[in-house]
Amino acid sequence: MTNNFNDTILKAYNGEKTDYTPAWFMRQAGRSQQEYRKLKEKYSLFEITHQPELCAYVTRLPVEHYEVDAAILYKDIMSPLPSLGIDVEIKKGIGPVIDNPIRNFQDVERLGMINPKTDVPYVLDTIRLLTEEQLNVPLIGFSGAPFTLASYMIEGGPSKNYSKTKALMYSQPDVWFTLMDKLADMTVAYVKAQIDAGARAVQIFDSWVGALNAEDYRYYIKPVMNRIFTELRPKNVPLIVFGVGARHLLMEWNDLPIDVIGLDWRTSIREARELGVTKVLQGNLDPTVLLAEWDTIETKTKAILDESIEQQGAHVFNLGHGVTPDIKPETLKRLTELIHTYSKR
Repeated sequence: MTNNFNDTILKAYNGEKTDYTPAWFMRQAGRSQQEYRKLKEKYSLFEITHQPELCAYVTRLPVEHYEVDAAILYKDIMSPLPSLGIDVEIKKGIGPVIDNPIRNFQDVERLGMINPKTDVPYVLDTIRLLTEEQLNVPLIGFSGAPFTLASYMIEGGPSKNYSKTKALMYSQPDVWFTLMDKLADMTVAYVKAQIDAGARAVQIFDSWVGALNAEDYRYYIKPVMNRIFTELRPKNVPLIVFGVGARHLLMEWNDLPIDVIGLDWRTSIREARELGVTKVLQGNLDPTVLLAEWDTIETKTKAILDESIEQQGAHVFNLGHGVTPDIKPETLKRLTELIHTYSKR
């Protein structure tokens, strides 16, 4: 760890007052950066993540280029699934594709258990490289949440309506809950290993859980999420949950033993507070705003920062979902500078 370590974001995650609003951006590593695009001409995502030096370089790039207040480990939520026996391939223009989808109890029974030290040593080596030698900001580790991982494992790839996932959940609840338990075991082991290697905060991406209504979330998902966060709590690092289109689940999340709720762009900070959310909030500029003229970007960014100050409570600036490949790196650098200077207390 470097001497001039910037821990502003950790203070914000812990609900403390900070001199300015810290920021990082989901999918900040890669995507629109030229250096990354050159690497992707030679290597696949999985090939990059299996080479710690290369993966650390990609993770570090946005910190150096954009001067954000945290790094997020470069990898995919699919990264731990091969260790369970799931054949997954990231196909260009499609996303994760799984050739052996889950259909019944036997499929779930066959799933293995992760041993992070032997199954994903390259992930842990990357974290150690970054946190011991290279970064002057905290590294955020992450994992997919059981529902979101299960949706890929059951559908066989990305889905618009999650019909196979919901059908299995409703018609074979014993299979569903067994799968949730296995994925919870994996998530806890995987995340604990990331923290032990040096991750200073953790985000659990339940990206697609907004597809469920609140009643189904409470019954089919909340117990497993409660278990995951309860088991991670003793590690004493900030715990963040994020999902897309999940306004109706915000108060369910507020009950969980977590520190931070990530908002997408559909719900404002004011609305979240009016609903009764008491956790630290993270978010929530619509990434597509960054394709507009700078005046528009500036106006919308300042509005979020004004609202966060007006509503009090700690806030970490982020996007409402990930950086898209068509967003210019110079825009992200300028955005970070605006967030830092405008929010200076």
